[in-house]
Amino acid sequence: MLTPEPSPGESRPRVALIAGPTASGKSALAIELAKRADGAVINADASQVYADLAILSARPSLEEMGDVPHRLFGHIDGAQACTAARWAAEAKAEIEAAHGEGKLPVLVGGTGLYIRTLLDGIAPVPDIDPHIRAAVRAMPVEAAHEALGREDPDAAARLAPADTTRVARALEVVRSTGRTLKSWQAHKEGGIGHRIALSPMVLLPPRDWLIERCDRRFALMMEQGAVAEVEALLARNLDPALPVMRAIGVPEIAAYIKGDSDVDSCIERGRIATRQYAKRQYTWFANQSPPHWPREARKIGDDIIDELVIKLQR
Repeated sequence: MLTPEPSPGESRPRVALIAGPTASGKSALAIELAKRADGAVINADASQVYADLAILSARPSLEEMGDVPHRLFGHIDGAQACTAARWAAEAKAEIEAAHGEGKLPVLVGGTGLYIRTLLDGIAPVPDIDPHIRAAVRAMPVEAAHEALGREDPDAAARLAPADTTRVARALEVVRSTGRTLKSWQAHKEGGIGHRIALSPMVLLPPRDWLIERCDRRFALMMEQGAVAEVEALLARNLDPALPVMRAIGVPEIAAYIKGDSDVDSCIERGRIATRQYAKRQYTWFANQSPPHWPREARKIGDDIIDELVIKLQR
């Protein structure tokens, strides 16, 4: 659902949203909009929340930020896992704070789940019985999917038999609550989409241009200190399952540091991982964002920034 289209004579507080895949030009547009509209930029990217990933998440530099307020960038230690629910709660607080200061909140990022959770809310699924969770998570995925076929046939039909995480989640919910996950998700709570006037824009530039930027960006990250950033992460001996350890570029550079690949292979693998991530984001925003959200299909550059900023202020 996300959020309804603003109507004429809108009196709800305004929020701008710039979304799209990595390397599409979101940050530059968000900063320029914030400069002209007295705004505060609020991060909606799952990697840029982590303090440990300044380079590999392409977090805006202090020079790029200038005197524009930036919120929820690098504020979480990598030893923690930031959930969509946590981010949405923090984003709500930052949006309210910006409105209280008379500023325009400018959400910017490529994490569709974060944006959807903020606008639509989250299903109020009760805490799962720990014994049920342990039993379900210990099952082979084939057995879990077979059980799901008996206990929640609709979910079993929707989910791939090898999708370990989603199959386990659906099974543990129906066993612990007696209701299917889909029935819980039909009644989401806490979204702000109905309370704000959203000015969204989805950046979907030409794919060849985007892929070229992804390739150049990863090589530049290597030059700017990405190896040292991953060395610092490895020195902390964090759980490999943490999001910060699975972020784009971290596994590829970690393999290079450990001697499992040379620098050229590392760069190529990092480029491939970045391209694949960008393609997934591109597909998500092209297909999952509401049809009335404006799409920008041109290359994002200085020649069209003025035009896009004007559109976002309407």
